[in-house]
Amino acid sequence: MLQFNNTYHKLGDKFYQTAMPNKVSNPALLFWNDMLANDLRLDTAFCRDKSKLALYFSGNKIISGSVPVALAYSGHQFGQFNPYMGDGRAHLLGEVCDKDNIQRDIQLKGSGQTPYSRRGDGLCAIGPAIREYIMSEAMYALGVPTSRCLAVVSTGETVYRESEKPGAVVTRIAASHIRVGTFQHFSARGDVESLTALTEYTINRHYPTIDINTDGYILELIKSVGAKQIELIVQWMRVGFIHGVMNTDNCAISGETIDFGPCAMLGVYHPGTVYSSIDKNGRYAFGNQPNIAQWNMARFAESLIPLIDEDAEKAVELVKPIILQFAEDFNNAYYGMLASKLGVHSLALIDKSFIKEILDIMQNQELDYTLTFVQLAQSLNDNEQAEQLKAALGKWYNNWLTLLQEANIDHNTAEELMKVSNPVVIPRNHHVEAILQECETSGDLSSADRFLKVLRSPYQQLPHTNEFQDLPKDGDVNYHTFCGT
Repeated sequence: MLQFNNTYHKLGDKFYQTAMPNKVSNPALLFWNDMLANDLRLDTAFCRDKSKLALYFSGNKIISGSVPVALAYSGHQFGQFNPYMGDGRAHLLGEVCDKDNIQRDIQLKGSGQTPYSRRGDGLCAIGPAIREYIMSEAMYALGVPTSRCLAVVSTGETVYRESEKPGAVVTRIAASHIRVGTFQHFSARGDVESLTALTEYTINRHYPTIDINTDGYILELIKSVGAKQIELIVQWMRVGFIHGVMNTDNCAISGETIDFGPCAMLGVYHPGTVYSSIDKNGRYAFGNQPNIAQWNMARFAESLIPLIDEDAEKAVELVKPIILQFAEDFNNAYYGMLASKLGVHSLALIDKSFIKEILDIMQNQELDYTLTFVQLAQSLNDNEQAEQLKAALGKWYNNWLTLLQEANIDHNTAEELMKVSNPVVIPRNHHVEAILQECETSGDLSSADRFLKVLRSPYQQLPHTNEFQDLPKDGDVNYHTFCGT
């Protein structure tokens, strides 16, 4: 069925605590990800047996070879360091190799208390579980590095949050669950031996081209992890994703999107957009995500100071240029991405100030981020759409057409690039909430299935796509997301 490797266990019990998932009263399979199951080489006959799937992926029955553990880590939460964290409602079942021979973690989330739960119940309501399933599948289809969900199982039990909610367990698949906070955990304790073991394990698993026998390999790791974070955040910004809680314990060393708590999608363009109910000061606003990524990389580098050089001051001087370079590297990647959204294949052909101008126009006129770029692409071969944009965007629109002409980029070439850079549909907040409400109250999953079918082809206009392209009537001005813990 699944062949577990459990390599993380070999690091020792400082890295985790053994913990068994809670048994639940009435597990029932709600969602099963056939495509992901195929990638994980799961047995076809097993995947057809919904009752077995519900047992195994609720935690009621443990797959042979699995040794469930809760992982240890620390982290900065909204800038404040918490040394005592860890998986408070998740159980790592183990690791498997997918069809491409890439190692993947299989983790149950919402599966009950662990030694790290403190006063939490370790459970998950059905809404946040389905949100993670929908959002992670949408992100995957959009081309954003992300963890994914294999299954959502209802538990038949009640979870108490702001009100009584039906409970669920979600099965998350990730390249790993090693976080910046994992490194901080051992650095904060002065445990250099464990920090070294974690570093070498991480390199072997995620960055095998780095030679740990050479001087400066720690600096190479910091550069490599930083490059992955730049790639990730640029893709978030391309599609308008707002993570909502970019704490260091939610920053995966693999460069994947992880922990879909109070996440949301940007509607009307404004870099200060915040939807998370717990982000009171806008620390994790849409436009601040690059700055926080750099801040998180600085915390990652700090945790590795003992391994860079025995002289801490010398180590800081060695690592400082890498962290400072992050901003410039991100800036170039970010504007290169925006150039592609405008049909220009090279940043050398377009001024950053010209790109910023369209963003300023969108902000000032309160234009929808996704829709504006889709309309720009359509306008290249649609005269009616072109006239509408000329009126909306003023001289910038004609200057854009002139830029394409002077760069020898014909309209068809520009439109094709824009079509693969700009989704025609995203998981808009009002549709996500409506579907979660329907799943929670009626148990009817048909709308969610239809939504997922559309979201899995975000660059194509399918028969049902137009059902999910409308803008929220209130512009999401009163929209808030919650972490669900």
